[in-house]
Amino acid sequence: MDLFEYQARDLFAKHDVPVLAGEVIDTPEAAREITERLGGKSVVKAQVKVGGRGKAGGVKLAASADEAVARATDILGMDIKGHTVHKVMIAETAPEILEEYYVSFLLDRANRTFLSIASVEGGMEIEEVAATRPEAVAKTPIDPIDGVDEAKAREIVAAAKFPAEVADKVANVLVKLWDTFIKEDALLVEVNPLAKVASGEVIALDGKVSLDDNAEFRHPDFEELHDKAAANPLEAAAKEKNLNYVKLDGEVGIIGNGAGLVMSTLDVVAYAGEKHGGVKPANFLDIGGGASAQVMANGLEIILGDPDVKSVFVNVFGGITACDEVANGIVQALKLLEDRGEKVEKPLVVRLDGNNAELGRQILTDANHPLVQRVDTMDGAADKAAELAAAK
Repeated sequence: MDLFEYQARDLFAKHDVPVLAGEVIDTPEAAREITERLGGKSVVKAQVKVGGRGKAGGVKLAASADEAVARATDILGMDIKGHTVHKVMIAETAPEILEEYYVSFLLDRANRTFLSIASVEGGMEIEEVAATRPEAVAKTPIDPIDGVDEAKAREIVAAAKFPAEVADKVANVLVKLWDTFIKEDALLVEVNPLAKVASGEVIALDGKVSLDDNAEFRHPDFEELHDKAAANPLEAAAKEKNLNYVKLDGEVGIIGNGAGLVMSTLDVVAYAGEKHGGVKPANFLDIGGGASAQVMANGLEIILGDPDVKSVFVNVFGGITACDEVANGIVQALKLLEDRGEKVEKPLVVRLDGNNAELGRQILTDANHPLVQRVDTMDGAADKAAELAAAK
């Protein structure tokens, strides 16, 4: 889950990373009172989850409360790289900025560890700095057990060649930023720029945070951080039903048990769809190991509720949950939906393999549901689902 800047700022403040005061608003007039409280000047910053806000005109200085209202009026509703601005942060203006740095911690998936990235050339895209001046970017592996204490922070500072006069302060920020990273179960915490101001202090002027969705059970407060306005309604409904669902841009609804199988199913359907007018998978939906009638009904309800879906491919490999249980789940799920008044009109192609596959196939044959077609191979089922979608 990627956070807005104001949410990242609040997390930093919670862990004593030095930040400037700021509040988020969604109406222009609200900028007046906040700016007055901040001393009559403020920075009006668009809150969108995309870079390049400043270049797009989404960050403006306001020298008075009236000007803050005018700038908020200009920015709210603005389109920045396809993202509509629904909120702005009214932030305290920074003291005179003397230097801008970059610091971050992230999950290094390739090396299965954590990584620190730091540079004394902040305030711009770190990718650009890394590409044009790789010697200006220090990458320091972080041991997950040892983490970042003062000694490790000083190692990072030395590797990035921070000036001696800010070395202690940057090291202190790094320790607190690591504290944020670990305690909030983040995948990325980034400060750009970390600014040295005229007083000699260093302040996080902008931040980016990505949190691990898989850790939400440890953080009840994460629920408040979700951008519900931008959430896909089908994904939101699936989450309420504890389904692992992701909406995609296609026409064949996919249900499978196990993430690996579902990913393979997406590939097979995409390949089969090439000869049926470019039909593609419409979603990722992993129902896990428990394909009960209720779980299957919930999955079908979500997929059938997607107007883009023209056909559904149920691809199940029986393991802990045997194929006969899955087949009964499909039959009962269709009845549950019909009893609920849900109109089921889209064809289902079902492929069962593994534990009790023959029994499961027989159950579907005996049920003889007019919308269900049984195909015994994965390639054949994918082709049939794509064909049916293309015919709609």
